[in-house]
Amino acid sequence: MKRGNIYESAANTLGLFNSPCLAKVELRVTCKGISDRDALSKPDPCVLIKMKSHGQWLEVDRTEVIRSSISPTFSKVFTVDFYFEEVQRLRYELYDISSNHNGIKEADFLGAMECTLGQIVSQRKLTKPLLKQGSTVSKSFIMVTAEELTGNDDYVELSFSARKLDDKDFFSKSDPFLEIFRMNDDDTLQLVHRTETVMNNLNPVWKTFKTSLNSLCSGDHDRPLKCTVWDWDSNGKHDYIGEYQATFKEMRGAMDGRQVQWECINPKYQIKKKNYKNSGIVILNQCKIIKMHSFLDYIMGGCQIQFTVAIDFTASNGDPHNSCSLHYIHPYQPNEYLKALVAVGEICQDYDSDKMFPAFGFGAQIPPDFKCYCVCVLFWVFPTYVYGCAGIQGVVEAYQTCLPKLQLYGPTNIAPIIQKVASSASQEMHTKEAMQYFILLILTDGVITDMADTREAIVQASHLPMSIIIVGVGSADFSDMQMLDGDDGILRSPKGEPCLRDIVQFVPFRNFKHGSPAELAKTVLAEVPNQVVDYYNNKGIKPKVPSEFESSRTFAP
Repeated sequence: MKRGNIYESAANTLGLFNSPCLAKVELRVTCKGISDRDALSKPDPCVLIKMKSHGQWLEVDRTEVIRSSISPTFSKVFTVDFYFEEVQRLRYELYDISSNHNGIKEADFLGAMECTLGQIVSQRKLTKPLLKQGSTVSKSFIMVTAEELTGNDDYVELSFSARKLDDKDFFSKSDPFLEIFRMNDDDTLQLVHRTETVMNNLNPVWKTFKTSLNSLCSGDHDRPLKCTVWDWDSNGKHDYIGEYQATFKEMRGAMDGRQVQWECINPKYQIKKKNYKNSGIVILNQCKIIKMHSFLDYIMGGCQIQFTVAIDFTASNGDPHNSCSLHYIHPYQPNEYLKALVAVGEICQDYDSDKMFPAFGFGAQIPPDFKCYCVCVLFWVFPTYVYGCAGIQGVVEAYQTCLPKLQLYGPTNIAPIIQKVASSASQEMHTKEAMQYFILLILTDGVITDMADTREAIVQASHLPMSIIIVGVGSADFSDMQMLDGDDGILRSPKGEPCLRDIVQFVPFRNFKHGSPAELAKTVLAEVPNQVVDYYNNKGIKPKVPSEFESSRTFAP
């Protein structure tokens, strides 16, 4: 089969399609009546949200862990796209996570609830019992509340402190934290934010936090907000200090550098104590409205996605001439490398104006007469001096051209590839403009052999405009690769330096082998828009408006 036809076959096999998002929906979670598994302590609950895709449950996000609570109200908000034409199946899993670690693997499973997004949206508030192992109904309930996300994408940054709070502890001072609730139209309260606990301090200064105006007040600056101050206790029975009511309109008084203050009142003390004034003063030190730019703001402002692919040519893939090899070129069926490449590349190439993609190989022995650019075990997979392949089809053709000329060897080292792309990304970082963001797709069949160097390279790359996607091809055990993803904790370098941002997404291709690999692209690219926005927002780099860049840019067909 001709190379172009194989490329078209791969694209057709993927079933690539565009499904317009009807709306974005915010989901909030509350649990009631969680049973105590340990008679000596209460559970430390955390909820995972999963979506079903081709018969498999894929984790989307998870809440924070709330210590010692049988009826937690989580402050984490899940934002999901709502597709009217699709049955979007959701699964909420409740775990008791020990205070010694935040990992799910060693946590106790307390129950799960399955539903569809349509059910939640139609009811706005869905309450169902949690099912234990074996589908037995527990006495615990989970309530999911849905709210459509409006077009108001502004965020507000708030900084609170307090002074002279009531002391609720006998042998030490109070350990205060602040909760802010929004008053809904039906007079119910919705938790907006819970601060951290400041230990042993009657004059706490809480960390500055950001929340959307939609979450805070639904865009209504006069909407009442109930704010409550608590004294934290390790047993979960927090002591009530007091409360006050505010509006965002009042909070805006702190936008010009002035402080806004409220008396924290305990109604019981107000009635019982004759000389009672208050239980302390809560102070808003800063209120700043932040325009949170979207991914499309940067793309429409001229930011280009620079897509690079790196392919594993180690001997563990098998002889390409053998039909059992992962690199075997079937005359009618693309191999897993091609499927993964086309799935991700087809989407990324739409955001690159010249559509010239650098393509690397690693792990092979290169014949002397093969023209290439060498960096340790890294080399161009196309035998020319042109910096890049013309589109994803060009990468496929280059892959097929060089494959018969290489001797598959080893080792599986990917740190040089990350460092190579990071070198280009570091030059972009100094421009102070949102012009180029780099995505590196690494396709490999096994666990890497330079894990320490790779961790170091990823930590350094987390400071740059760069994201890394690693797809595991074949049936190898990829469990050690999960640590690079950072989902179960912050990835650190061998020296202990943490990643500034979570920039790595790892998935095994076999999870999508029996479904449409278009789902693979959805999964591995889902985090990229937020990674792009987070990088530029953290750097204070705003997107260009259309008039600031060349409107006559020409795009490759």
